[in-house]
Amino acid sequence: MSEEAEPGGNDSYGHKPFKRSRSHFADRITADGRDGWPVEAGRYRLVVSRACPWASRALVSRRLLGLESALSLAVTDPLQDDRSWRFTLDEGGRDPVLGIQYLSEAYEAREHGYPGGVSVPAIVDVPSGRLVTNDYQRITLDLATEWKALHRPGAPDLYPEPLREEIDEVMEGIYRDVNNGVYRAGFADGQSTYEAAYADVFGRLDSVSERLADRRYLVGDTLTEADIRLFTTLVRFDAVYHGHFKCNRTKLAEDPVIWAYVRDLYQTPGFGDTVDFDHIKQHYYRVHTGINPTGIVPLGPDLSGWLTPHHREQLGGRPFGDGTPPGPVRPGEEVPPRGHP
Repeated sequence: MSEEAEPGGNDSYGHKPFKRSRSHFADRITADGRDGWPVEAGRYRLVVSRACPWASRALVSRRLLGLESALSLAVTDPLQDDRSWRFTLDEGGRDPVLGIQYLSEAYEAREHGYPGGVSVPAIVDVPSGRLVTNDYQRITLDLATEWKALHRPGAPDLYPEPLREEIDEVMEGIYRDVNNGVYRAGFADGQSTYEAAYADVFGRLDSVSERLADRRYLVGDTLTEADIRLFTTLVRFDAVYHGHFKCNRTKLAEDPVIWAYVRDLYQTPGFGDTVDFDHIKQHYYRVHTGINPTGIVPLGPDLSGWLTPHHREQLGGRPFGDGTPPGPVRPGEEVPPRGHP
């Protein structure tokens, strides 16, 4: 996750709006290995923070597709220091597979003197210790398409070819106005910039609510990449974006359609079992000192509602299409009880 602003146009008060940094390392891991990185079981390690919505996409995809045994997982501390993401959750403060203390070491191994930000998700080549990609927009699409030979039996098709044009269109609006929109509101340094982002966030959420009123999922009748990308922002909304990022017109829990939709996803294997609310709150409220200088982490909101009935099954839909749900969470990858409702 990178929250660095790139230069953008000034607003009417002379402030520069937030602009998300591009992924610097956009190599792809593909079935044919055309970028020099062929899909290979056990070769790569996925590095994530459970706090980060962009990394959480990869966590959900990996679970749904059953790639746990093929693509190992490293989880960073939700708190960063001046060297960014660190492996202090592991014994000795080092990732047990890569042997590094900081994700920045894999970036440095890839490009000596790399001057940019260190973001997650990141995929690292285990034999060389080099970063392969931090292209958060592409990683999950490739997991769904290029890694098919390693999918579990019964894995869903998260990016079905006949629906890709519609999925891409839906995801584009959600990315601009919701996924990135909450950041544009939260990191705005001018009133007009903030108000424009705020309007985009809630305008898009209103249209999403209308779209989901009579359909269970965003595109088609099964789970797709579009649902994953919306979920990882929605699941953080009431806990951090509503207050911390000032996206406070309404809480999700006040929109019956979206609240039922996101609970449906949360209760679907592969979604909620990857979410750590404790990591989410610790990161946003303690790392973003420019927004929350006291570092106080709020006790709320009450999370018990995430487990209440949603009744979205009445709309039909087949979550996994012709496939099956993923199995239990892999031992050692469980979210601690503190992170659950």
